[in-house]
Amino acid sequence: QVQLVESGGGLVQAGGSLRLSCAASGRAVSGLTAGWFRQAPGKAREFVAAIRASIGITRYADPVKGRFTISRDNAKNTVYLQMNSLKPEDTAVYYCAADDDNSRWYNYDYWGRGTQVTVSS
Repeated sequence: QVQLVESGGGLVQAGGSLRLSCAASGRAVSGLTAGWFRQAPGKAREFVAAIRASIGITRYADPVKGRFTISRDNAKNTVYLQMNSLKPEDTAVYYCAADDDNSRWYNYDYWGRGTQVTVSS
């Protein structure tokens, strides 16, 4: 079983930056595929970014490419999402997710409770 706890959300002006953290327990993140998703009010949850186990190949959704970076600190057992050049449309609840199956990008068994990110214009 994997427990995930997100932190780092908040209110930021457009053009600003935030770094989200996802602290994992129960398993080593180095052996899991980890991802970030977001859900804006009235919209479906959408994929943002993911990082594969071991060698750490990454994948990003088109709206965040070049602005967001996913990374992992194995010593801290934590996954990060660095978000730069934030836009109002990035406003959402951001969820961390993880999975043992390292062959897929978009389906996860373990989820955190989310952290709110609000970008003001």
